[in-house]
Amino acid sequence: MTQPTFVPISEADQVRPARHLHVPGAWTTSRPAELRTPTALSGRSVGTPGPDAGFALRLARRFAHDLALTEGEHEEDVLLGCALIAARRAALYGRGPSIYDVQLALALWGFLIDAPAALVTVRRQAFASVSHNYVAQRALVDAVPGESLRLTPAEAQARLQGGDGLALVGVAGATA
Repeated sequence: MTQPTFVPISEADQVRPARHLHVPGAWTTSRPAELRTPTALSGRSVGTPGPDAGFALRLARRFAHDLALTEGEHEEDVLLGCALIAARRAALYGRGPSIYDVQLALALWGFLIDAPAALVTVRRQAFASVSHNYVAQRALVDAVPGESLRLTPAEAQARLQGGDGLALVGVAGATA
């Protein structure tokens, strides 16, 4: 609050003029490591960046009591692996994960129903120690074809029950 002019104050307490910052110049991509194109990197083990990917793990934990696991499969591996797949699906659409992304990931691998034996064998190997191994996480997520990620959970469930389970998860030349 300013003081009236008739009140004596020391020079140090006087209101000083504000400092004005200079207007910055034009921005250029001149640093050595800068990407000069607006395209994102793609390929194996690069990942699919998207917003709030960690929320998929919280959503996946809601299905812990519904999982149909067989011997040799661990809940923490399954939930983390399916959360990663769900996060990739959501990122393909440019949004954060939803419950439908997690449902699709669980449906693709047959974790919500009694899955065919061939699919169980493949998923047991694919999800082995995923929660402890980053390379295995990337391999699992990269193995699922993009066409499968564009299905709805109901379509994936129907195709799995129709005998197309291994093709859904990227195992070529086989049907479950």
